[in-house]
Amino acid sequence: MSTLPSHLFEAIDHVGIAVPDLDVAIAFYTDTYGMTVAHEETNEEQGVREAMMTVGDPEAPHAHIQLLAPLSPESSIGKFLERSGPGIQQLAYRVKSVDEVSTALRAKGLRLLYDQPRRGTAGSRINFIHPKDAGGVLVELVEPAGGEH
Repeated sequence: MSTLPSHLFEAIDHVGIAVPDLDVAIAFYTDTYGMTVAHEETNEEQGVREAMMTVGDPEAPHAHIQLLAPLSPESSIGKFLERSGPGIQQLAYRVKSVDEVSTALRAKGLRLLYDQPRRGTAGSRINFIHPKDAGGVLVELVEPAGGEH
């Protein structure tokens, strides 16, 4: 049995914000806050159109805000907007191995939303800790594609 590190998370990867209209939200974050779009995509599996907005100097180490707009009212983001309105939907932590961290968290009694990791933004691998097991916060685990940390 392998020994897991005492710390499971490497850093805060991003904060996800549910928005009803991605283009309007991008314009607001760009024009009002001076953020830039680092990446934009449609993730059919997750039912979202999303944009990662760079906070701070794009040439320096930085954090991201992830804007999430639903592809349909039945998607998880569509349901979130219906229930809670626009706002913070998730907190995402960067991990070296989503598989190892998922195993460690399950061993501590936490429930994860997926049995196996799924594809996230830009080819990352993701899973989520159930909010009822994380103090009411939907926590995303993000293993960046290609080992980017």
